[in-house]
Amino acid sequence: MIIDVTADTHTPPKRGTPHDEFARHLLRTLRRLRKSTGASLAFAGRVVAESGDDPKIELSFFDGDVVGPLRGARLDYGHGLGGHVLQRRRATAVNDYFGSPVITHTYDNLIRAERLSSLVAAPIIVGRRHIGVLYAASRTAHDQLDDALDIVTDEARAIEQQLTVAEVLGTLRTDEDELSLAAWRSRVQESHTRLRRLADTVDEPSLRAQLLDIAADLAGHAPADDIVVRLTSREQDVLSLLAVGLTNASIATHLGIGLHTVKGYVKSLLTKLDASSRFEAVVNARRVRLIP
Repeated sequence: MIIDVTADTHTPPKRGTPHDEFARHLLRTLRRLRKSTGASLAFAGRVVAESGDDPKIELSFFDGDVVGPLRGARLDYGHGLGGHVLQRRRATAVNDYFGSPVITHTYDNLIRAERLSSLVAAPIIVGRRHIGVLYAASRTAHDQLDDALDIVTDEARAIEQQLTVAEVLGTLRTDEDELSLAAWRSRVQESHTRLRRLADTVDEPSLRAQLLDIAADLAGHAPADDIVVRLTSREQDVLSLLAVGLTNASIATHLGIGLHTVKGYVKSLLTKLDASSRFEAVVNARRVRLIP
C-alpha cells in the first residue's frame, strides 16, 4: 500500500493555508475510504489556480497502488468525472468509466493507463468555494455502487465540515499575549458573525445546523436567572451584524434583503431585548449570551 500525503512528501503538512488543512484532513480519510469501500485506489485532487489560468483539479493525494500517470495530473473543470461532479456540485458514480454517457472522455487514456474501471467521486465545497474532489476507484467493474457513493459523499461532507471549522477558528489564532480583552472579544464576535453568515451559504442541512451550534457555543450560555429571549434565525443574523457595527443598509446588503425589512427586524430586536437603542440591544443580548 502506498500512502501519498502530497505529490512529493510523506510528512504531514503544518496547519496554515486552506491547502495545508485540506491535506491534513486527508491523511486518515483516504485510508478509511479505501477500506470501507473496498476500492483499489482512494485519491483526491485539490483545486489549484495559477495567475491567468482557469482553475484545475490537481491529483496529489493517494492511498493504494498508483501504477500509471495519475499522480500529479491536472484536470479541467467540466471534464472527466472530477470536473463533472464539481460542475454539478454533487457526487456521481460510474460503473463503467469508458462507457459512461454522463461524462466527457477527455481523460480516458489516463484512466486506462491506471487500469481503473469503476469510479465514484464527490466534490468538496466550503461555502461556495470549490476546494477539491474525493475519489474511490476499482480496477474491476461493479454493477452496484450505491454504498460506495454514500460513503464517499459522507467523507466529503466530513472534510467540508472540518475545513469550515478550521477556517473560522483560524480567525482566532494570534499572539494571545498581545491581545487585550476587548480585542479578543472583538475577534470572537467576528468569528460568531462569520459562522452564521457561512451557515447561510451551506445547502446541507446537517452541516448548517452544526455551524449554527458552534456559533451558539461561542456565545455561551445565559445565567439561569436571566430571562430567556427567543429570536428567529433571521433576527439572530441581524443581531450578530449589529454587534459588529454594521448599518442597516450594510446589513441589508450582507443578507440580501430589503432595507425596510432590516428595519423591521431591528424594531423587533429592540422590543424582545427591552432596549431603546441598537447599542443597548447589543449589550442586553450579550448579557443573555445571544452573542459573544
